[in-house]
Amino acid sequence: MKVGFGYDIHPLTPGRKLILGGVEIPHTKGLDGHSDADVLTHAVCDALLGAIGEGDLGAHFPASDPRYKDVSSLKLLEAVMSVVTRKGCRVGNVDAVINAQAPRLGPHLSAMKDALAKAMGVETACINLKVKSGEGQGAIGRGEAMTAQAVCLIEGP
Repeated sequence: MKVGFGYDIHPLTPGRKLILGGVEIPHTKGLDGHSDADVLTHAVCDALLGAIGEGDLGAHFPASDPRYKDVSSLKLLEAVMSVVTRKGCRVGNVDAVINAQAPRLGPHLSAMKDALAKAMGVETACINLKVKSGEGQGAIGRGEAMTAQAVCLIEGP
């Protein structure tokens, strides 16, 4: 068994869609980045890549590559899962937390779990998601950014 850890942060900005776990969430701001800037999916990808010793998301999908401009992070997750599978591994579970002051994300967690599970080819029960607020502190608490952390357990050689 192998464990991986992933982390991501993106600033919030007007004029962008807010995508988390592959789900569009109604909000006045979205996450800014080269792709869709989905911090949750990026953290999951980094956790998976870390568990199998394959670096991080930026090494596989660099922001300097125009092919990944505005790409859905679920497509990146599918590609990461191809690497996981090719190495003879399978996902045991993923546990992740989203850090955001607003909007309220609880009502969207089920849809996020479904989208992530589908992209990963695993049962929804393999994924656990949590949300924490910034409690008014720092960039998260001021609604200037969002972060996500994820851990995963991988089984295989």
